[in-house]
Amino acid sequence: MRVPTALPTFDVFRRIDVRRLLTHDLPLKAAAIALTAILWIAAANSTPKDVTLAFDGRVPVDRPEVPAGYVVRGSIGDVGIKLRGPAAAVGAVGQQDLHATFDLAALDLARTDPQELPVRVTVGDERVKVVEVTPAAIPLRIERLTSRAFTVQARFANDPPAGFQPGTATLSSGEVKITGAQSLVASVAAVYATLRFGDTPIDISASADAVPVDASGNPVDGVQSDPPSVQVNVPVLSTTSTRTVPVLWSLRGAVAAGYWISQVTTDPIAVQIQGTPDKLVAVDRIDTAAIDVSGINSNRSFRVPLLLPDGVSLLQPTDATVGITVVALSGTRPFPLVAVQATGVGAGLVADVEPSTVSVVVSGPSATLTALAATDVTATVDASGKGAGTFQADVVLKVPAGVTVVSLQPIRVTLTMRAK
Repeated sequence: MRVPTALPTFDVFRRIDVRRLLTHDLPLKAAAIALTAILWIAAANSTPKDVTLAFDGRVPVDRPEVPAGYVVRGSIGDVGIKLRGPAAAVGAVGQQDLHATFDLAALDLARTDPQELPVRVTVGDERVKVVEVTPAAIPLRIERLTSRAFTVQARFANDPPAGFQPGTATLSSGEVKITGAQSLVASVAAVYATLRFGDTPIDISASADAVPVDASGNPVDGVQSDPPSVQVNVPVLSTTSTRTVPVLWSLRGAVAAGYWISQVTTDPIAVQIQGTPDKLVAVDRIDTAAIDVSGINSNRSFRVPLLLPDGVSLLQPTDATVGITVVALSGTRPFPLVAVQATGVGAGLVADVEPSTVSVVVSGPSATLTALAATDVTATVDASGKGAGTFQADVVLKVPAGVTVVSLQPIRVTLTMRAK
């Protein structure tokens, strides 16, 4: 059996037609290569690429929730941001998808100066991340909340019409409470309710804001007034033809005998009058119409008109009420010899009194004293239950109603009881 002889290596390659190998089915091979390239490009483009873009606009930082009793002072501001993520997702982010807040971890409530606190921004789309915040931190000032009470003052934004002036303003609430940051409340110097006059001289009745101002008169923002507004009433008065003068009463006649007038009052005690300057300069008081007090013996009140000089009138027409207080005249009257009578003397006994008379002084209204008779004042001693003998007995006086005993001499007498 013959063993085949091995062919040399170069003979094997010589038997392969390389050109034919490359050119055989060339269109099909070219199409395959082109298809492979297209598939590779499509595969490469199917995975979205991340982009980094600055957000078109500013993001306002939310006012933080602070502990009770504290308040954030001043404005917060906003930040600019850069976003990273798929281009389509980044491009779709709007203002409503962004939320900026403070990181309060480092907040120190004991400080009153501004504190630099980091700002954190979150995005509603999880595919998008915030890679930069500008500025990264914002000064935040937090102060203790406090309140103070202030008296409201009325002031005017303009002058009243020529020839007139504002009267005394009355307010529905004389005091308001101002609440806010401690430093802002401390800067409040006054609280004003500002009003404006019209073109015609009519009284003002309007609601006005209670506005806190500093020492320079500038409004203090960031505080609240309670109540926020007040009702103000201001009369508008003439400046060139008004004057305030007292009201004086006028009486005629005499009160009842034994009485006198102890006090006279008028309401009002003064009035505002108006007229031409030459008329007013001569008026120093306004009298009431004369009041007849003839024969009165008790307190009385009279409503009477005011007597005005020619060319003068009352700014607010009114009558006067005159009150008259009448009291009885008082005095004293002596009764030097008032006989002392023994009462309650037992049967078969006789009573002797030593001294037999006493001296008495009484007081009371003069009319009553004048009408007293000697028999109206009596003096007695009580002999009830006493037998024969000598006793010291107290004198008992009896006087009419309205009369008072001022003195009695002696107050004790000797009572001698003896048989008939």
